[in-house]
Amino acid sequence: MNLLIWTLFAALLLPFIAKIPVAIAMNKLGKYDNNHPRNQQSELTGFGARALAAHQNAFESLIIFTPALLLAIVTNNHSSFIQQLAVVYIISRLAYNALYLANISTIRSLVWFVSLLCPLTIVWQCVN
Repeated sequence: MNLLIWTLFAALLLPFIAKIPVAIAMNKLGKYDNNHPRNQQSELTGFGARALAAHQNAFESLIIFTPALLLAIVTNNHSSFIQQLAVVYIISRLAYNALYLANISTIRSLVWFVSLLCPLTIVWQCVN
């Protein structure tokens, strides 16, 4: 179960790690506007816009992964398969972010699908 908790912790950090390229892109617009960051983010293009989209998607994905993992923990379903799914989720989310920043859209979409299948499969394993 420790591995599941660590992957949950890692997943919680992913949106904040994904914020780093956004902050860098915002800073390149002149300076980071901490008073109106969302207004400044709306001005991002290219790399900055992709970084922002990856950052936002990290939060969206977390909404699916977190309850799936909590379900596995509370139902005491922490088989090696579920642990592998949790690790694959983290790896796929890291790859997704890198592919988004690199503007490699087709492979990114496939990796996104893998990251979606992992929590769905975890839930399926818990209910069956």
